[in-house]
Amino acid sequence: MRKITSYGLKPAALAVSAALLVSQASAGMLATAAAEAEKKADRSDFVGAFEAMRDAFADFGGLLPLTVGKAVFVTERPKGYGAYKPRKEPVFEPGEPLITYVELIGLNWQRQDDGLQHSNFTVDFELIDSKGEILASQKNFGTFSFAGYARNQEMYTHLTLDIDGAAPGAYRLRYTINDTLGQKTTGVEQPFTVVAHH
Repeated sequence: MRKITSYGLKPAALAVSAALLVSQASAGMLATAAAEAEKKADRSDFVGAFEAMRDAFADFGGLLPLTVGKAVFVTERPKGYGAYKPRKEPVFEPGEPLITYVELIGLNWQRQDDGLQHSNFTVDFELIDSKGEILASQKNFGTFSFAGYARNQEMYTHLTLDIDGAAPGAYRLRYTINDTLGQKTTGVEQPFTVVAHH
């Protein structure tokens, strides 16, 4: 991947430059893979067809900026990718844990000496009050490592934060996700409210 030197470019210009690089690098990648997959499917090689598309999608995903595809408060630990129960309102009572379901796009995978594909990311958090003051924060709040034979693109995790002792009021929870292999970072904020016990 080419290095982008900003030379005073504004964030919007950098985003456009990054998008252009991704577009150029992936031009035709998925279309070529789809054509190859169709040929394999026509020959009844359904496994080969699926693997061709899966590999192309993994290559494409590795070119994308690290992005949070979804981040929602949930009522319980998710069962799997896309298998979660969203919380109706981001309203919590004192001492009630905040559970967030997070889907990630653009994580990098690297084959290592064990022959497996590896992906790693860490999560930092900041708890911010209505005045913008950071009440609590922690680097490497969570560390996640995955290894397998496929570069899985359906990546998710759940994050649980205890806010015991937080006074009633409006807050923001900011998570920063760091792809340690791809050297990419992204973030997401979730506003929520703590209410007094009923």
